[in-house]
Amino acid sequence: MLVYRDFAVQDEVNRTYLPGAALSAGPLNGQTRNQELRRLLMPHLERLCHQVDESVNLMVRVGTHTRFLATVETGQMLRVGDRQGTVLPAHESSGGKALLAELPDDYLAELYLRGPEPVLSEEDFGRLTRDVAQTRRTGYALNLEVTEAGICAIGRVVRDADGVAIAAITISAPTVRFPADRIESLAKALAETTARAGRDLPSGLG
Repeated sequence: MLVYRDFAVQDEVNRTYLPGAALSAGPLNGQTRNQELRRLLMPHLERLCHQVDESVNLMVRVGTHTRFLATVETGQMLRVGDRQGTVLPAHESSGGKALLAELPDDYLAELYLRGPEPVLSEEDFGRLTRDVAQTRRTGYALNLEVTEAGICAIGRVVRDADGVAIAAITISAPTVRFPADRIESLAKALAETTARAGRDLPSGLG
């Protein structure tokens, strides 16, 4: 719970717990930073939701997990519901994989394999590195029913004015509305949205 509320953070190398962003004196740390991200990006989430008619999410990475900061739900009867506050493994969620793809390979290994209690097996880490490589090539990441049966998602990072990837925006939909031939159009809409959203983000948020 302390990690979830940003009062503690687990060191990504040796797994010890340290004071979190919510205990920092910085003006855009912890809860305040997340609130600012929601405020600045909510119009872009709403516009994207209206464009693709699917639920749209904003998430950030916290160590080896992703945390949903906001959801804009589509009005369709069959839809993915509000995920705000949900925490998922970063290596499984589309937004998490998009954010992990920003990290150097050596750092990913430190994060997932070389601590006293490795997060992933060698086999699962190999799968993650393949996913990350694919994300770097395409610019987006996919979650095809990995975190929840019947739900798929596509995610892409949002960069601030310094070019730092500080969050991810994702589109999530029931699998029946996520055929392979729709991925390209969703990826295009997502790329346009993240580009516009990034222009509204000042330096220093990362």
